[in-house]
Amino acid sequence: MTTSPGLISKAASHPEQVARKAMQAPELIEAILAGLQSQEARMRFGCAKALRLISEERPELVYPHFDFFVRLLDHPNKILQWEASLILSNLARVDTQEKFTSIFEKYFAPVPGPVMITAANVIRGGARVARAKPDLADRIAAEMLKVGRAKYKTAECRNVAIGHAILALGECFNLLQNRGPVIRFVRGQISNERPATRKKAEQFLERLSADG
Repeated sequence: MTTSPGLISKAASHPEQVARKAMQAPELIEAILAGLQSQEARMRFGCAKALRLISEERPELVYPHFDFFVRLLDHPNKILQWEASLILSNLARVDTQEKFTSIFEKYFAPVPGPVMITAANVIRGGARVARAKPDLADRIAAEMLKVGRAKYKTAECRNVAIGHAILALGECFNLLQNRGPVIRFVRGQISNERPATRKKAEQFLERLSADG
């Protein structure tokens, strides 16, 4: 990969500007990818954010590097793992080679624990993947539901992750063929100890009732 010290340095403080520039000149993406190997954390994370922003607006520009981000899921740095999971979810809508199917189990492996933030990012990404690939929606929902038995650092962490799952399941609920397990799961959270999670469950069920 080619490097561009000036571009990488700018990504540390202005990832949005770097992303816009790369969308106009896609050849710069190689340099941003190289920036993920920088010795400075600010530059690594800035480059990762720039790549995520590009993947949100122009996923086709990042898709050729799909396998690179799959490898990043195993990176020792958790922030880079989180960015990779979100980027891969954005690439699902241009996944003409059906690469996501081959990494399905690996992608959703963090949901049962032990790191709540990793699970939450995967759950968020899962909703995007379901919308991009409706044929996977039921399998994705089944993975999200594993959050109910997850083992994170604390019970409160699980309740936070459950809140993320309720929101994500709401985003892809209309795509599901088998909705029963989701409805039962959400109903079970009406008594969740975390007020914010209870509220998410109530709102989900209110929408469900309104839709008939």
